[in-house]
Amino acid sequence: MAGAGPVEAPAGATAGATAGATSAPRRPGRPSGAARGAEQRARLLEAALTLFAKQGIVETSLGEIAREAGFTPAMMHYYFKTRDQLLDVLIDERFAPLRANLGVPFQENPDDPVEAITQLTHRLVQIASDYPWFASLWVREVISDGGLLRQRMHERYGNANQKASLLAIARWQKQGRLNASLEPALVFVTLLGMTILPLATSKLWRNDPMRRNIGGAEIARHAVALLVQGIGPKQRE
Repeated sequence: MAGAGPVEAPAGATAGATAGATSAPRRPGRPSGAARGAEQRARLLEAALTLFAKQGIVETSLGEIAREAGFTPAMMHYYFKTRDQLLDVLIDERFAPLRANLGVPFQENPDDPVEAITQLTHRLVQIASDYPWFASLWVREVISDGGLLRQRMHERYGNANQKASLLAIARWQKQGRLNASLEPALVFVTLLGMTILPLATSKLWRNDPMRRNIGGAEIARHAVALLVQGIGPKQRE
């Protein structure tokens, strides 16, 4: 995590009292109260994400999250009074930025659907690699029936992004830029199935000599090849 910001003069200090003075660097040791509070809060959020991905949101109590982070339940309640409040913070601070990041390829490639979807594929794999909880949590709480995270995200953000994506795919098909036989509503489901699902189950491959060396790069390459070229032999240039 980033360190604390520059030290500010105490409230009420005059310009004359501080002119020419050089602030002494903070000695190493325990962080300041504000920095320590931010660190504790971040640890609780990460512990929540880890447990939600492992056992589900409904099955995870605030007390369990506190213990996972190494804190008391009282510390948990100091930052988050209810699980709904915690979930809203996770959506706003963790998922909303990732969601915005996934939308960039479509914004940057409005007339090149193949490049947009290729970049999206790589971003999905990169995010799932950078955040170990992402793939399992997505499978458990977003694409599964009754997923609480999906319901909460829909309540807070609606489905405007989904509609815009489907309209973009339909437009590309009409323009002849994308296979007209594709079902727009299934494009992203298919993409998630080829990227997030393998990453979420990759731990099961550790003892499989045929697949244990498959990682994010191989999954992304495989998904792009299937999306762009299908299962037929590669055409000669």
